[in-house]
Order: sequence, then C-alpha cells, then structure tokens
Amino acid sequence: MVNEPVIKRFLDYVKVDTTSDSRSTTFPSTTTQIEFAKQLKAECEKIGLTEVTLDEYGYVMATLPANTNKVLPTIGFIAHMDTAPDFTGKGVKPQVVENYQGGDILLNEKENIKLSPTQFPVLNEKIGETLITTDGTTLLGGDDKAGIAAILTACEHLINHPELPHGKIRIGFTPDEEVGHGADHFDVAKFGCDFAYTVDGSGAPELQSQTFNAASCHIVVQGVSVHPGAAKDKMKNSLLMAYELHSLLPADEVPEKTELFEGFYLLHDLAGSVDLTTMDYIIRDHSKEIFEQRKQKMSEVVATMNARYGEGSFTLTLTDSYYNMSEIIDQHPHVMELATKAFQNLGITPNTDPIRGGTDGARLSFMGLPTPNFFTGTYNGHGRYEFVVASELIAAYKVILEIVKVSTEN
Repeated sequence: MVNEPVIKRFLDYVKVDTTSDSRSTTFPSTTTQIEFAKQLKAECEKIGLTEVTLDEYGYVMATLPANTNKVLPTIGFIAHMDTAPDFTGKGVKPQVVENYQGGDILLNEKENIKLSPTQFPVLNEKIGETLITTDGTTLLGGDDKAGIAAILTACEHLINHPELPHGKIRIGFTPDEEVGHGADHFDVAKFGCDFAYTVDGSGAPELQSQTFNAASCHIVVQGVSVHPGAAKDKMKNSLLMAYELHSLLPADEVPEKTELFEGFYLLHDLAGSVDLTTMDYIIRDHSKEIFEQRKQKMSEVVATMNARYGEGSFTLTLTDSYYNMSEIIDQHPHVMELATKAFQNLGITPNTDPIRGGTDGARLSFMGLPTPNFFTGTYNGHGRYEFVVASELIAAYKVILEIVKVSTEN
C-alpha cells in the first residue's frame, strides 16, 4: 500500500516544512510556503497540467483541459499547503504502521510518546489498516498535504488514461488556510469554476457542507505596574484582570466540552506581564443568531471589566472570519448531489455531520464559488498524535475520479 502513488506523494510532501504564522505581516505568512508552492508548480507542469501559475501571493493554480466536446461543468479541487502553527511541522519524520493490530503505537521510544486507543478510541475502528503517524515530536501534515496528494494523483491518473472522458478541471493550492487567510487573495474569476470541493483533512466518510460561523477576538488588557512593596491600591495586575475576564464566559462552552452543532469560545493565546496582557479568542457557532449573541456576550464582558477597572483598561477587536457555507451551498443542491452519488458508487455512505472548524470553502462559497469539503483520511490534526489511514487517503483520490466521472453522466 505504501507504494501507491498517492501515499508516496504524501510521504514526500509532509517532510517539507510549511508552517504558517498568525503573527506574520507578510502574505503568505512564511517563506517556506512559497518554496513548497514552487515545488508543486513544477510537479503540475511535469505531469502534464496546463495553465500552471504561481502568483505573487503564493497561490498555485492549474488546468486539466476537457477531453470531450460534451458541455460539462468546470469543477475545481482545492487543498491548502500550510500546516497549523499550533504545533511544529519542521523535521516531520512519518512512520508507517502496517496491519495495525490494536493497542498503543509507540511513536517515540526515547520520550515514551504513545498513540493510544485509550485516548483516541477511533483507533479501535482501524484494526488491520495501514496507518501513517508522526514520530511524536511534530505534527504530520495530513491537514492538508493529504488533500494535495489526492488531487495531483487523480489528475495524473486522468492524464495517463485519456480514454476516461472528463470536463475541464481546475486545481488550486492555497497558503495560510490554518491562520484564517487562505481565501484572502484567491481569485475566483481567474479560477473559473462552476463549483469546487476542498479536499481537506478529516476522516472518511465525511462529506460536509456546513461550517461554523467564525470570528476572532483580540483583547488588550492594560494594567499598572509598580514595585510590589508599594503596590497597595496602585497596582493593576493585567494577568489577573485577564483571568477575571475569562471567568465571566460560560465555563462549559469550550471546544473540549462541545460537539456537533454546539458552539464555543476558545482562548487560544494568552501572553503578558503585570503591565500588559493580550488575549486571543476564537468564537464559533453554526447558528448565525447564536453566533451574533456570542459576539455580543464578549462585548458585554469587556464592558463589565472596563466598568470595574476604568475605561480603556480593556480594548476589544472583533473580526468576523467566515460564515456557515450551508447558506450558499444549499442554493446549489446539485453540488452535494454529485459528490453523494460519487461516494455511493464507491460503496461509501457519506457522513454529513457539520465541520467543527473552517475550510477555504467556507469563504469561497460566499465569494461566489460553492465549495463543500470531503475527507482525506486524516485524524487528530494539529498535533503530535495526528495520523492518516492509508486506505482512506486512497479512497479520497478515488472520490475525485468518481466525481469527475459522474459529472460526465448527468
């Protein structure tokens, strides 16, 4: 199985560091993404794709021209190049576990790091599978280099089999998806598709047309630093002020205590000192109404804290990131129907539970390109316990081929 072209591609790609950086002021946020983009551009040209471009922002686009005169839709397939800054993606050493027989997988003997079904029960469903894991010191990068591997392998297969009819296919590889900027400079008109699919890190058999509504929240807490020996009635410890603010948010409305359609507040970054502290939250909810209520709650909490400590002690910046793409995709039911038929033809019953996160497709849908998402066989993304199920990655590449095939029959 490791000799399958899609697996070989994936194992090569994950060794390239493409970590994005949320604090960067450049686009893309890291130069390593540009280097990977150049590699992908060269590979697109090598396998025979046309109209291959790499623009100033780091987007790679390419075309597989139609090989039939039949009037067919132009379909896009999109994946992102960057890996999440939550955990290092430098020096990835993928490990292949063939015919997994259950129990703990020792990722790193020196540090005694184990991938365990006790912590991740989904492993109990993968008995007999070939798994690709980390060595315990980095993330893997299945999110979303697995998607890139699936797309390019499908394109190469179609190029090598010209007897398979297909319409025009466009592919796009984006930077900075993991830091919320993957669609910032995506040229939808240039991409020129009727609709598209993101092939973005998740386990089979997910086929998703619903995402959160999402916002980012940056709070600056201004304290007053004086010598602790003379601090009475003078010091304002911004760290403690930050903790106090956080205590005013619902304690159970956090990622680790919610599922499915339940939204949350996530404090994902906290840094500071007595004098100054910054807090970064993400706010998520599938319901647009409750999403707006969550943003209002955050504003009210900040107002309460300013009333306690003085106006200007807390400064809030709220920025909408993306919206629930079902609002758009539901207006184009044929896009999901096509993918569903492709799944069924392959004997796969799609799981259409909502995405508890975002994809480039969430923003692209509102930019005029309906773009649902389907699986790559990736689990536990963004950390040392990430793994990919080889058979599911192979299935993802076959889903692309089947979508293309079904589109010629309608």
